[in-house]
Amino acid sequence: MISIDLSGKTVVVTGATGELGRVMSRTLAKAGADVAVHCHANRAKADALAKELRDMGRRALVVQADVADHDSVFAMRDAVVKELGQPHVIVNNAVSQYAWTTVLEQNEADYESQFRTCVMQSVLMAKAFVPAMVERKWGRVIAINTECSMQCWPNQSAYVSGKRGMDGVLRVLAREVGPSGVTVNQVAPGWTISENRGGDDTPQWYLDRVALGRRGFDQEIANAVAFLASDLSSFITGAYVPVCGGNVMPAI
Repeated sequence: MISIDLSGKTVVVTGATGELGRVMSRTLAKAGADVAVHCHANRAKADALAKELRDMGRRALVVQADVADHDSVFAMRDAVVKELGQPHVIVNNAVSQYAWTTVLEQNEADYESQFRTCVMQSVLMAKAFVPAMVERKWGRVIAINTECSMQCWPNQSAYVSGKRGMDGVLRVLAREVGPSGVTVNQVAPGWTISENRGGDDTPQWYLDRVALGRRGFDQEIANAVAFLASDLSSFITGAYVPVCGGNVMPAI
């Protein structure tokens, strides 16, 4: 029987206190991984999540950092390495929040914010954690993208610009570190139902566009992340993997 086994692996999850971040952290821990729980501001929620993971029998560490700041990311790395050892997997999930509107009305600062938390997070997390993966000849870089990157619908411009920029960085990184046994992949969720975000308000026009006819659940996103973190995904790299029920389908 094939199963996802992350025993002996250490994972860093940025934005771990968010809806998706919490489910990913729990799922990776259930698969056997020790988890560094990153937060930016919500320390209380991070502490509660870390306690959950410890109750599962896993090691868990709360790390607070600004993923868009070089010194902060490297201080986080040092704290993780000191307590848990060099991570085998990083999951770049954190992103700043803002009000969506049209290109003509969007505050210019929102574009810079998305650039820093999407593109620069990818760069800084790679610089901080990937060298040890290269030395070990094994590692997983997983980033959370979005179906919006392919849709480019009205009011999405700041978010899409950050996520599409991130995509470029990570595809190049995949080629650069691939010879060392490090894979780099992206999971692109659709409009997801989570613990505190139900699907009762889903318009029919959205469901009509989804091949599976429904919205996905955060656990389904976390399952894809766990797969990409495991040895089962050993020959997959440079991939943008939509987990959106077929709402977007990259084509050749």
